[in-house]
Amino acid sequence: MMKRLIDFLLSLVAIIALSPVILTLVILVWLKIGWPVFFRQKRPGIGSKPFDIIKFRTMSDQVDENGRLLPDAARLSRFGTFLRSTSLDELPALWNVLLGHMSLVGPRPLLMQYLPRYTSEQLRRHEVRPGITGWAQVNGRNAISWDEKFALDIWYVDNRSLRLDVRIIFLTIAAVLARKDISATGEATMPEFMGRNQISHLDNV
Repeated sequence: MMKRLIDFLLSLVAIIALSPVILTLVILVWLKIGWPVFFRQKRPGIGSKPFDIIKFRTMSDQVDENGRLLPDAARLSRFGTFLRSTSLDELPALWNVLLGHMSLVGPRPLLMQYLPRYTSEQLRRHEVRPGITGWAQVNGRNAISWDEKFALDIWYVDNRSLRLDVRIIFLTIAAVLARKDISATGEATMPEFMGRNQISHLDNV
C-alpha cells in the first residue's frame, strides 16, 4: 500500500513538473517521426493481467515493396535513438504508474506472447507490478542475456523494499546519464525471447 501511494504521488508530481518537456517532445516526435506520437501496446502487468503501455514513438512505419514493416534498425530514426538512449521515450509511462498499471520500480513489462514461454520461475516476475525501471535495468539492461535478466527480476521480487527501490532510482539516473546498455549487440533493442530456444527479434521493449 505504501509503495502504491508513493508511486501515485511521485508520478503525479513528475507529470506536472515535466509537462513542458512532455509537450515539447509531443511536437518533436510529430515533426520528426510522424503521427501518432505515442506508441501503445498490450503488455502483461501484475498477475499477468494485460494493460496498454504508453511510450513515445521511436520508429517510423516504413515498409518494403511487399508492404511488410522494415526491420527495427531500419525504422529506428536518429531522433528515436536519442529518445531511447536518454529514456525520454518512457516519460508517457508515468501515466501508467498514475493509473496503477505500473510502478516506478519493478520488472520491465515485456510482450504478451512471452507468457507461455516462461518457466514457472520466470513467471514469478508478474507477482509484482511492472516498472519503468528495475533491478535488471541497472545491472545490464539490454546488454545482458534473457536468463540473466529474468534472474535479476526474480531476485527483485524476493528482495523488494523501499530502500532497494530508492537505490534503483538513483542507479537509473546514473545509467541514463551514461547512456549505456541501451541495446544488445547487433540489435536495435533485444533479440526476441523464445523460451529455452532463442533467438529472433523484438519490437519496442
